[in-house]
Amino acid sequence: MKSIFFALLFVSALSAQAALFDKSPEKSAAEAARDGLLAATIWVDASWGFRNQGAANSLSKAHQAFATRGYKVVSVQPYIENGDLQGFFVTYQKP
Repeated sequence: MKSIFFALLFVSALSAQAALFDKSPEKSAAEAARDGLLAATIWVDASWGFRNQGAANSLSKAHQAFATRGYKVVSVQPYIENGDLQGFFVTYQKP
C-alpha cells in the first residue's frame, strides 16, 4: 500500500513538472536569455531512437542552442532508471 502511494505521488509530480521539461532546447535557451537567467537546467531525453548516437546528437543541439546565447555547459548528469539511460539533466551558465 505504501509503495502504491509513493508511485502515485511520483507520477503526479512528473505530470506537474512535464511542462518544464517538454520544451525544445532552442525554446528553453531563448526563454533563459530573454528572462536574463544566469543559469538554466534542462532535460535532454534519450529514450527515443538510438540511445547512443541519438542522445549525443540531442546533447550537441542543446549545447549549440545555449552557446549561441552566451551560455556554457556546467554539468551533464545522466538519469538511469532500471539500468536504462532515460536522458540527461544539463545545466548551462553564463560566464
